[in-house]
Amino acid sequence: MAADGRRLVPDRSERGSGPISTWIGFVVFLGMLLFAVQAILNLYTTSVLTSVAYDAARVVAESHQGTSAIAGAEAQARQLLGRFSSDVTFDWSGTSGDDVVLRVRGKVPSVLLTPGDTILPFGEIDRTVRLRVERFR
Repeated sequence: MAADGRRLVPDRSERGSGPISTWIGFVVFLGMLLFAVQAILNLYTTSVLTSVAYDAARVVAESHQGTSAIAGAEAQARQLLGRFSSDVTFDWSGTSGDDVVLRVRGKVPSVLLTPGDTILPFGEIDRTVRLRVERFR
């Protein structure tokens, strides 16, 4: 009510503005939620791939078979990665008698709608693990 006792009537131009702003807010919220989920998925995938790469390099470095242990270590790593292993490449070319060098590259799975083969920022993982081979003297 107004100060003089008249009743205030909302303007008809404001009719229906509540649902529209609600839908806009909902769409913005879902967009931010999807980006947050993608960031968490990226962090998790990077962590798992780095851990599996380190474990595979450690298996080769600890074995006394030299580079012949590479195939077994890579097979075990691919088993640990599951379906994600098809998107991962292992490069052992830097491995020598004294050092084990493993470079792994993979593509982070996406929950966002991307056209075609578009690579998202931080969509590629590239890690290099270097370990020294220990020998008893």
